[in-house]
Amino acid sequence: MRIIFAGTPEFAAASLTTLIKNGYEICAVYTQPDRPAGRGRKLQPSPVKVVATESNIPVFQPENFKTEEAIEQLEVLKPDLMIVAAYGLILPQKVLALPELGCINIHASLLPRWRGAAPIQRAIMEGDATTGITIMQMDKGLDTGDMLHKLDITIHADETAETLHDRLAELGSTALLEALPGIENGSIAATAQNNTETTYATKLDKKEALIDWSLPAIEIERKVRAFNSWPVAQTLLDGKQLRIWQAIATQSTTNKPAGTITRADGKLLEVATGNGIISLIELQLPGKKRISASALMNARNLQGVSLG
Repeated sequence: MRIIFAGTPEFAAASLTTLIKNGYEICAVYTQPDRPAGRGRKLQPSPVKVVATESNIPVFQPENFKTEEAIEQLEVLKPDLMIVAAYGLILPQKVLALPELGCINIHASLLPRWRGAAPIQRAIMEGDATTGITIMQMDKGLDTGDMLHKLDITIHADETAETLHDRLAELGSTALLEALPGIENGSIAATAQNNTETTYATKLDKKEALIDWSLPAIEIERKVRAFNSWPVAQTLLDGKQLRIWQAIATQSTTNKPAGTITRADGKLLEVATGNGIISLIELQLPGKKRISASALMNARNLQGVSLG
């Protein structure tokens, strides 16, 4: 098969690397345009572009597929299949219909649960016990196409979005390799999604990072894990941003107002919530490095202080 691969972040780069290592013919790679990053705001290539460049694969970076030039560029490549993973651009019907075998997507959830942009984070926030990868035949809807192959994994009790992302990236590579032979020879069975079971994983917003201490401790813990490593859960301490990288809901209860620090004895930093107490483990003050809660307590007296 002549394959076009379309993707942008590390999640996609893992599958592209796997395809290359297993000898698949990648005739071209599509990825988003280089973006400014870092302190110097210099243009940086996407992880997918880095992998493609290292393997001397032609790279195309259109802003979108609204022009005839972008479509004609694809047609010239004459792909049999287009593999898409976290590309970040909407593919119009002309593109979806161009490869003989269509376009398939590597989606980081067990569809139809968590269609959309942030399936990893939303699964953690909702306390899902399992998640996985769905290899899906793409259509014009938002992650609505027929399912071709699924693999599932357990979400660990201490799972962060970062660790789950890495495990799903690896699982996505495995699922893709398992599905490709059947896609190529036409033997793979497509299964329609049950739309009554649909949930949507809306894109993360930085505004969501601010903790509402009136929520139950377990929900706050899930948010902290889901927002690690972006955008990172936060609260206010003395009017300044305090980022929370790690926290654990405890079995303790309290009658103190939500957001009140109930314990700050140098070992444990505990905060009252709308239901239960949560222990803060790893924190970060503005412009500083990540530190343990005990290090913050050594720097100042926090007993009885209110957050938020």
